[in-house]
Order: sequence, then structure tokens, then C-alpha cells
Amino acid sequence: MAARVLGESSSALQKSLARLSSGSKIVSPSDDAAGTGVAMKFGAQINRIQAAKDNVGNAVSFSQTQDGFLDKIGNALDRMSELAMLAQDETKTNADRSLYDKEFQKLDDFINAIADKDFNGISLFNASSSLTVTIASDGSTMTLASVNIAGNSDFASIAAPKTAIATSASAAAALTTIKTAIGVLAGNRADVGASMSRLAAESSALAIQKDNLGSARSRISDVDVAVESANFARQQILVQSGTAMLAQANVLPQSALRLIG
Repeated sequence: MAARVLGESSSALQKSLARLSSGSKIVSPSDDAAGTGVAMKFGAQINRIQAAKDNVGNAVSFSQTQDGFLDKIGNALDRMSELAMLAQDETKTNADRSLYDKEFQKLDDFINAIADKDFNGISLFNASSSLTVTIASDGSTMTLASVNIAGNSDFASIAAPKTAIATSASAAAALTTIKTAIGVLAGNRADVGASMSRLAAESSALAIQKDNLGSARSRISDVDVAVESANFARQQILVQSGTAMLAQANVLPQSALRLIG
């Protein structure tokens, strides 16, 4: 009996030591079969949530890049509208207007160059395909607002040599076109801003979900160090006392033999 009890105490001490050294309450699936399964599912979901959060973060960077370029286009259009107004000054000759047109055409080239920009090989301003972002561990998605500059007729109509301000009449026509383009651009920036707001909310929700799932998983699988330390000390005492009692039990037969002898 002493040997059996000592063996049980030694096994419990080893398990307690394994829990403390690993930090896990479930050293073997047999410790908590149901808990092992639930903790495993929680762990997989937490990893998927982190992957979705990474996807959302990249989508935010994509949208921020879009908005940065749109802001620069807005600045260019502002200046172009100003030049178009200046070119309508009847106190200036067409030779004067041609000077304004030089800057106008360069700004137009700048806008057309931005239309071909990309983010990691993905077009920033091509509305032929909208980007779909995975925003949840179950695979739910959202579609980012598309921004079309490369194929937008309101922007394409600005392209040289279609639009110029070399004469007063052409400057007036250019101003009308630019005002339309500014309106389109304002709508695009609003769409991108709305997407960024939604992405920020989704990222925050994913962070909250990840934290709470991590806490739930911890309660199942992580060892309570204080409780387990007390149990470890208890098992040490039982092993030491069991060893001493087993030694005492081995002495008793020898005493009986001495009596017989």
C-alpha cells in the first residue's frame, strides 16, 4: 500500500511540475478532453482573427494611399481652375495665355500620371474591379469604394491636348470641365473616407474579439500558478512522507525476523 500511494504521489508531482514548467493546465488531453477541443478551436479562431486584422490593416494602408494621391489631384485641379480663370482676363493676349497654358498642361500631365499608380501591383484608380477585404474570422467581406480616374470621362476630358487655356474661349470651356472633375473628386474622397472609417471600426471590433477569445482560452488551458504551486508543494510533501513510510514498511519484516531468530 505504501508503494502504491508513493507511486500515485510521484505521478501527481510530475504532472504538477509539467504544468508549472509549460504554463499549461492541460498537459495531456486526458486531463480535460472537452477543454482540449474547445481550446484548440479558440486558438484557430484567434489566428484567423489576427489574419483578418492584418488584411484590414493593409486595406487601410491602400485607402490612405488613395486619399493621399486624391489630395494631390485636388491641389492640381485647384491650381488649374485658377489658371483657367486668369486666362479669361480680357486684358491679356493669347501670348500671355499660352504662358498660363504651359503650367496648365504640366499639371494635367501630373493628374494623368497619378491615374496609373498602384499599391503592391494593385491599381489604385481603376474601377474595373473593386477590392474585397476579408474582415472576420468566418470569411465575411466588405467591398472598398472604387475610385476611377484612369477611365473616368470627367478626368479624361482634361487630358492634353483636349483641354487648353490658350484662348479665352478655351479657358472658359476648360473651367467648366475642371469644376465637374472637382465635383467627381470630392465624391471619390468621400467614398474613400467612408471606407477608411468602416475599416477602422472593423479593426477595433476584431481586436476586442481577439482579446476576449484569448481570455476564454486562457481560462481553459493556462495554469493558475498560485494554485498549482500550492499543489506542487503538497505533492512534494506527500512524496517525501511516502518515501519515508515505505522505508519504515521495509524495516518491519526485518524486526519480525529478528524476533523469530
